[in-house]
Amino acid sequence: MTEERAAKINGVLDKRQNDITVIMENVKDPHNIAAVMRTCDAIGISEIYVLNTTLNTHKRFGTRSSSSAQKWMKTNQYTNLDECLAAVRSKYNRILATHLNAEAKSIYETDFTQSVALVFGNEKLGVSNELLAQCDGNLLIPQVGMISSLNISVACAVTIYEAFRQKNLAKHYDQRKLDLAEVNALTDFWNISEKL
Repeated sequence: MTEERAAKINGVLDKRQNDITVIMENVKDPHNIAAVMRTCDAIGISEIYVLNTTLNTHKRFGTRSSSSAQKWMKTNQYTNLDECLAAVRSKYNRILATHLNAEAKSIYETDFTQSVALVFGNEKLGVSNELLAQCDGNLLIPQVGMISSLNISVACAVTIYEAFRQKNLAKHYDQRKLDLAEVNALTDFWNISEKL
């Protein structure tokens, strides 16, 4: 590995955030998942969760949409809701779903500086009632148009860039947040991914 490449990887590791992730539930289009991966990588999210309880497990994601982000993003795939949430809750303190209801809070009124997993649902049906029942709250993206929803990859981008803005103001990117074990695990994963 060249010195320049090592410096790039080290710089990216310095900005990786271990207290925010995304869960995508029953997202049908692999290009949507890939686009979400690309945005997650851009703000320093290290891993995502793909939950398929009604769809087959994805074997591939849209490589054009991801621009190779899948090489830098650990993707945890589950077919069982309880197993997925147990894994998420072992690392993240809150699970918030993007869901329109009376109790939903605007993303601009939500504190993203705390440990959180953000849930985005199926393109047509949204987040399932089973998953909603286990979430700690609901988020909404304020809108004033006739259509009351956004494409999942756009909704995710808008939401996590608000998280990025808040985390940046709170200086979360000013010092490395990953411990040595997390750095080593990511470095090993990236080295394997680059060889594939």
